[in-house]
Amino acid sequence: MAYPQPVSVRHGLPIHLVADNGQEVQISVHRPSLFMVQNLERVIPDWNLPVLWVAIVLQQARYEMTESTPHVEREKERLREKFMRFGFDVAFNLRDRGFLSDLIDPRTGYPLLSRPGEIRHDDTAVVKALLGFPVTTNQCSVLTHPCWGTAVYPSTLFASASPRIMKSVLKNVAVLHGWKLAKPAVELSIAAQGNR
Repeated sequence: MAYPQPVSVRHGLPIHLVADNGQEVQISVHRPSLFMVQNLERVIPDWNLPVLWVAIVLQQARYEMTESTPHVEREKERLREKFMRFGFDVAFNLRDRGFLSDLIDPRTGYPLLSRPGEIRHDDTAVVKALLGFPVTTNQCSVLTHPCWGTAVYPSTLFASASPRIMKSVLKNVAVLHGWKLAKPAVELSIAAQGNR
């Protein structure tokens, strides 16, 4: 099945990673969506600076996320826990450097290091707004990744750090969590064609 291609990433190419179990992870850094800019105090009321950059973390799931079955719910929880361990390390690393940073709980939509606001953050809506991935709405909203289909688990971090600093921290922490840098599939197919 051919999936729709995403809108080009303006602030640099995503970081392509692979976990020990072979599942892929993609992380990209972007300016916040218009919704986040306009509603920062309603989502993260403790922040006294605007969110300057958003890191989108996409984890490849073992199953399509279109149904609510016991094995899909266990997979969501496994990926949520993996993101939260990673996200806390990234956020505290950035905070140690003097930057504001926070991560959103993918299940609740509330920040984990700040007081919750009056409205929830929607990771799926952010990915749709910033990456252009299509969203299907059934019992919940499900993204369609161009390579993984609906077997994708989105999550987000926010920071006042520059993209260069964020990407450095994201890469360093990813390695500590067993995510190794990998070439994206597009680069691998181009390289394979060049070797013919």
